Amino acid sequence: MEWYRKDVEELAPGDCWELLRADGVARLAVVVDGAPEIFPVNYVVDRDTIVFRSGLGTKLSGALEGRSVALEIDGHDAAAATAWSVVLKGHAEGVRPGHALMEALQLPLFPWQEGLKDRFVRVVPTTVTGRRFTMADREAWNSSAAAGRRTPGGSARWTEAGPGGA
Repeated sequence: MEWYRKDVEELAPGDCWELLRADGVARLAVVVDGAPEIFPVNYVVDRDTIVFRSGLGTKLSGALEGRSVALEIDGHDAAAATAWSVVLKGHAEGVRPGHALMEALQLPLFPWQEGLKDRFVRVVPTTVTGRRFTMADREAWNSSAAAGRRTPGGSARWTEAGPGGA
């Protein structure tokens, strides 16, 4: 079924990196004790990697356990009625003392939360993907015609023909 993808544009890696460079706040997904955890992070792009600061704790230990991590950003342009999402998957590594740490200290990366954030973490991507899509028209969606396509509980009725049935 391709009906749901008609307004979805797969973003090129360069476009994904452009959006990553323009943002600076993301959600970092790690696995802790066998379960996914998600943490907000502020970050900078450094040579096609992501760098963030952290203090000791669950986020840092989860990121550095050697498992894969994911980082996600999203946004929208109300004027253009478009939204987008970028997902970066890879592994995280601590920035070690020495030349790499001296370079990381020069990055424009400042913690938002008070407290000791003396650990620098670099996320090295294996994949970077993104999508841009047209946002649904709220007025049309909330109109009586659209309401007729929804079930009494307010959720859309989904069939093989797509949302709302045939």
